[in-house]
Amino acid sequence: MEKSELPATAPPRPTWLAGIVWFLGATGMAAPAAAQERYLPPASAVVLSASVHAQGGQQAQLRSLDQARRAQPQDLNAALAYARAVFTLGLTEGDLRWFGSAKAALGPWWQAAELPADGYFLRGLVRQGFHDFKAGLIDIDRAIALEPRRAEFWSWRFALHLLQADFASARQDSEEMARLLGKEEADVYRAVLQYRTGQPLPAVQMLMRAIRSPNYQDGLSQDWLGFHLGEAYRVAGQPAQALAVWEGRLKVSPRSHLLRLSMADLLNQQGQYRQAKAVAMNQSDMGSLTDALLMQALLASRGLKDADEARLASQMDARLRAQALRQEALIERPKLIYQIAYGQDLAAGLALSIENWQLQKDPPDAVLFAQAALALGQAQAAAPVVEWAEKSGYTDPQLSPLLRQLRAHPSWKGSRS
Repeated sequence: MEKSELPATAPPRPTWLAGIVWFLGATGMAAPAAAQERYLPPASAVVLSASVHAQGGQQAQLRSLDQARRAQPQDLNAALAYARAVFTLGLTEGDLRWFGSAKAALGPWWQAAELPADGYFLRGLVRQGFHDFKAGLIDIDRAIALEPRRAEFWSWRFALHLLQADFASARQDSEEMARLLGKEEADVYRAVLQYRTGQPLPAVQMLMRAIRSPNYQDGLSQDWLGFHLGEAYRVAGQPAQALAVWEGRLKVSPRSHLLRLSMADLLNQQGQYRQAKAVAMNQSDMGSLTDALLMQALLASRGLKDADEARLASQMDARLRAQALRQEALIERPKLIYQIAYGQDLAAGLALSIENWQLQKDPPDAVLFAQAALALGQAQAAAPVVEWAEKSGYTDPQLSPLLRQLRAHPSWKGSRS
């Protein structure tokens, strides 16, 4: 996830791409508000100059990939190499405008009926990045049909099924991984499924075994496993252990947006606002912060009642206004947090939560949905969240009291137990 140049052929293990798919929750992607395209960067790639990868020659590597695919516009392999690199970069840096660059690279093959496995796979990734989950899954299924032993294909299929609360399909994916790729590989996904279905402590044990395995000692695998181990601890009501895991990995991988955002968010939940702000800001100027980290810094400043709150709120508001002017289609989680948790526009936040939940079901979005419904006295609006929690068995220390409040609210029409 930290590399700006990745091979056109996939690595043998799924951890790089699996980390990305779970990164979607951490970067705060939510569902599209409308069918129009998200803002696409111009051909000059204006995002490049602001990229954290501009140092150390990585910008030059990315430009080289871009030049190669432009010099050979009908060369699918050149397009795939660039699309993979910028798609990864967008998630690594939390800058989803890169998805537009990836789609542009695949433009000549966007409607192609016949592609190699890598072509279907990368197109599927970009499609799901724009929340066309159905088409994305179809492409990933086609890639699996051509090359069924490619672990990263199964990794994304599993993650998309889990995001849509299709637990039976996610469980079947893990069984297929066990058959095709081996028990050790499958157990990682079984652990994720466990903590997402109400069994965090067994998941902790499975993830700790994976972290110690000699097959997962590369940095990317350790970051991904560390993120999930921290999540399992958080879900189990052990925030100190979660923070310790994430802090340890962040020292090794300080550029990891996934780990930094997860840690800042949990620190804010725990009322450790000074630490949350320090982690979110990371001695960075405000302009270089992603929307997600800026939002966590804003929540921390409000908690601290410091002078930065007005400045950070103004910056967040300006960014959202700019997105509206560009007619960007994706509702990212920072917008929901700003409207609901920060309280800027609860009614709009509830409306967006209802729309978002129809396409994807992620624990942080469940929390925001429930918070908005309760704040507006419309507990019944969040009935889909309660149904999802009952079906999955999922809960966590932040969501659990909200579920109780929803069932106890006078406007609630369902079971109160």
